[in-house]
Amino acid sequence: MKRTPLDHLLDWSGRILVALILGFVLLPFVVVLIASFNHSSILSFPPQDWSLRWYARVFEYDDFADGAKNSLVIAAFGSTLALIAGTGFAYVLNRYEFRGKATLHAVLMSSLVIPNFTIGLGLLILAASVSIPRSMGLLVFLHITIVLPFVVRSVYVSLQNFERQLEAAAESLGAAPRRVLLTVTLPLLLPGLAAGWLFAAILSFNEFTASLFLVNQRTQTLPVAMYNYVREYADPTLAALSVLYVVAVAAMLILAHVIFRLEKVLNVD
Repeated sequence: MKRTPLDHLLDWSGRILVALILGFVLLPFVVVLIASFNHSSILSFPPQDWSLRWYARVFEYDDFADGAKNSLVIAAFGSTLALIAGTGFAYVLNRYEFRGKATLHAVLMSSLVIPNFTIGLGLLILAASVSIPRSMGLLVFLHITIVLPFVVRSVYVSLQNFERQLEAAAESLGAAPRRVLLTVTLPLLLPGLAAGWLFAAILSFNEFTASLFLVNQRTQTLPVAMYNYVREYADPTLAALSVLYVVAVAAMLILAHVIFRLEKVLNVD
């Protein structure tokens, strides 16, 4: 069907609108990016002189290094355990019908509608009432609670798009249920599993509001260390760290998209 001039006009108008929206969204990052190269110890815009000294300070400040290590450990354990639990819940929700299914789904998704600071404060009160110390394990449990819905959603969408005839074919050829799971089901679900783990890890690494209630000096995460830094200093170090933060997360998402095609995983193809 031949496109009319009106179709072309609407097409280009839509593209221009999307570009303007993206530019508006990215404008704060551009300002932070430029400010991070300011030579002055006073955060100002635009910079009078240019320097990389604040990027060097990011790697020299001990609290940032310790916070990054803690965040990586918590994100690795939290996202992995959330992936195991979330895959099991998603499989049950997709494959079985039972009383209380809607309630279970609502409970699993509840952390999406409950503010994170409420979850953190509630867990702090609960831990204090049963004499559980503010440890790394408690932080991991907190992060599992927060990221679990994203894992469940990612794996559930993959199961919705899964062709169960492939499992039936394997079973008809004599494969045992365990072999079907390991050689057919899990390999085909791998993009959804990997995407769920990646989203969980990114969200866990960035989590601040809930973690603030449970960290101490030994277990503080990188976002908490950044918050403590900005309370004491007003130099562009935090701008430099924010740029590195955004670039690292964007690179991870782009890599995941190239490998796994996220639009298919998220069912928006």
